[in-house]
Formats: sequence, structure tokens, C-alpha cells
Amino acid sequence: MDAELMTAWKGLRVCVAGAGLSGRAAARVLAARGADVTLVDARDDEALRAEAALPGVTTRLGDGDTLPPETDLVVTSPGWRPTAPLLETAAKAGLEVIGEVELAWRLRGPDAPPWLAVTGTDGKTTVVRMLAQMLEAAGHRTIAVGNVGTPIVEVVAGADGAGPEPYDVLAVELSSFQLHWSSSIRPLAATVLNVAPDHIDWHGSLEEYAAAKGKIFGPGTLAVVNADDEWSVRLGERAERSVGFTLGMPSPGRLGVVEDLLVDRAFTADPVREAAELAELSDVRPFAPHNVANALAAGALARAYGVPPEAVGEGLRRFRPDPHRIEHIATVGDVDYVNDSKATNPHAAAASLAAFRSIVWIAGGLLKGADVDELVLSCAERLRGVVLMGAERGRIAEALARHAPDVPVVDVADTDTGAMDRVVTEAARLARPGDTVLLAPVGASFDMFAGYPARGEAFAASVRRLPG
Repeated sequence: MDAELMTAWKGLRVCVAGAGLSGRAAARVLAARGADVTLVDARDDEALRAEAALPGVTTRLGDGDTLPPETDLVVTSPGWRPTAPLLETAAKAGLEVIGEVELAWRLRGPDAPPWLAVTGTDGKTTVVRMLAQMLEAAGHRTIAVGNVGTPIVEVVAGADGAGPEPYDVLAVELSSFQLHWSSSIRPLAATVLNVAPDHIDWHGSLEEYAAAKGKIFGPGTLAVVNADDEWSVRLGERAERSVGFTLGMPSPGRLGVVEDLLVDRAFTADPVREAAELAELSDVRPFAPHNVANALAAGALARAYGVPPEAVGEGLRRFRPDPHRIEHIATVGDVDYVNDSKATNPHAAAASLAAFRSIVWIAGGLLKGADVDELVLSCAERLRGVVLMGAERGRIAEALARHAPDVPVVDVADTDTGAMDRVVTEAARLARPGDTVLLAPVGASFDMFAGYPARGEAFAASVRRLPG
């Protein structure tokens, strides 16, 4: 870490709002740089007290509303809404409020690795993991960070000298929450994969949600635009430089698909006359149209960093998808059972439903203010039947009654630990040989489960208990 950057934080009185993973990481790094840090959270339990006991940090649990006196700066965890009392107090006092991502950017030294950044409603984690594999295949030392699980601030601190060997480049996943609290980040290249209604309850409107996503295109950043997504195109128009990707035939300046190949006509010496072959469609796993788009986005970011075409293809072949993303669990009685518990909004569910021909759909959960009519209308012809569960299953049932009245619907009102067994049993009863029973819930999982992984694991366990 540059000496000037070290002294810049010394004695600064910082309130870190939120004692979760990113909040604790921010508090640790700031304290190590001599800041006077107070970590606050409304929660207070034995496990959190143990996790939040950090050297050089004052911890205040059980009170997340009161701003510590004489605070100079607030660093908020991404989940905290701007309407939180502590953040409103800070804003009224004229204090700057930033997030852990913005803090990480400001902590970067002169030799810090560049960022290749990814946001979007769906596909973020898949793309950053594909990208990391491509970068590694080209011989670069990298890591997937941010919303993917590893706090950026810890990696930046290590990359600037506190860790062993520095990274060459970072593959950074950014959520709309993280971007809302960022103001000066300037990735080398960045993409908005797609924008569809999600987290409207947090941002207030689709426009505000999209505006947060668009902040990823900082001054000088190469914008990688999804030419097949209206919002991605609109946000990319504000960038100084851009390239595109499409599932169709690419024009000069874009990556796309030609027959069974992924090709690049943006980063060749002569994009008008030359195209570079990156990979075959069969290299994309799991194969689905939206995942081909993910592969093209990752390839564009890798190429922006100078990764050769053959390393893009090798990275795709090395990539292994995370669980709960179009994950085949079993085939029972010639019926496939697929877990896409990560499909927590209509846009993700639509992509999942489009990948299969005849579906028994398992759906329900917390819709976060999203409308499901267009989704149901788009997939009605593919539905053999539907099994509904969760708190807002009634809204999906109403949409089905309007747009797919002939599709059999089973409503499972149970919320106990055996509810998923009943859901899967009903889905198996509706399915016929050749069908796919697909868990693509549309909603968040917290009405019934600890998170979407717990929901997916419950589904997989129930499938494995089916006869045969």
C-alpha cells in the first residue's frame, strides 16, 4: 500500500453500517490503516458478537439506527436501504456515505490490478466465474470477487502489498446495491448483462434500479453491451467507448454466433474483414440461450484485457457451473428433474423455462414487487402443469388463470419442513415421460428457506426420495 494512501485514513472517524461479511471486511481494513472505526448493526446475538470482535474496532450491536458522534465518513453494507435511519441522519448532516466497493476502489495503490466488472439482473456470478477461468487459461493470476462472495476490499488490500503475490486483474461481480453506493469506480471494461424488474422494493422504480446498474460504466471504461437487451443498450449509450455481443450474427464491433461457433468481430486487427473463433457452442455448459450470452459477455471482457481467442475457449471448457443454476438432479421414469433455485425473478425464470420443451413448473416465493403476467404468457405453451408454493404463490396463480387457464395447477400451502416433499410428489404426478420438472421459483426463498441454496438442496433431496 502506498504510504500516502496509508496516512490518508489515519485518525478518520468511520462508521461501518452492517456487521455482515463485507462490513467486517471494511472495518478490518480501515482499522489496519489507522482509522477510528465503529462497527454498528441492529442485530445482536452470540454468533455475531464473536464474528464482530475485531482488533482495533469499536463494536456496537443491537442499535443500527444511531449515528456515532463526530463521524467523518459512513461505509454501508450493500443491503442497507438509503431510508435506514442511520443513513438518513448521515445524509442530513452532509456526511458522505459510500459502500465497501467504493472503499476498495479508493484504497487502490498506483500498481493495483485493473477491474473487469459485471452487473445485470441475471447471470452475474456465472459470467465472473467464466471470466476468471478465461483469464487463468491465459496465464493471468486473478480471482472472482465482490457480490460473488469474496469482499473486494480484502482482496484489494492484499493485492496492494498486504498479501503474498499480487493479482494481475480482478473479475468483479457488482450488484445494484453495491453500485448504488459507488461513485468513482472506473473498471477497465464492464458489462451490464441485462436489466429486468427486480429489487424494485429497494430501489423504488425500474428506472432507479437500471440507473444503479449503469454506474458500472465509469469514465474511460469500455462498455460491453448486450445488443439483445434494451436497457443494456440504453445504458451503454452513455459510455465513451463500447462493443457489443449478440446471440445473432455479429456485425463489426460485436461478438456473436455463427453457425455452431462463438466468434469475435470486435477485438481483431480488422473487425470489418476478420473474425476470431473463440469457442464452439458445445463448450457452453449448461447449454441454454442465456448461457451462450453469458459466455459471449465473459469472452468480451477477457478479450478487452488482451486474452487470446484460444484461452477464451479453454476457459469455457474448464468452467463448472455453480449449483442451483439449471442443475440436472436426476431422471426418474423418463422425467428430468432440474434445479434452478437461483431463478429468483421473472427474467431468470423466463430464461430457464425457455431451455425446455415440456415442463412441470415449480414456482413461488417472495416476488419483490415484480409482475409475472408477461412471464406466464411467454411460457404458457410449454407448461404441462404447475405446482405452487410459498408466500406469494397466489399472484402466480392469478396470472396462470388469466394466461394459461387450461394448465393444471396444484397449490401447496404447507410451509413446514416436509413441504418440498409434497411439492415434488405433486410435480411427479403431473409429469409424463419426456417432461422436465423444473424448479424455477421466480421469487426469493426467505419465506420458507434460509436462502436459494437451501431451497435447491431441499428440492434435490425430495427428488432423490422419489420411488425409482
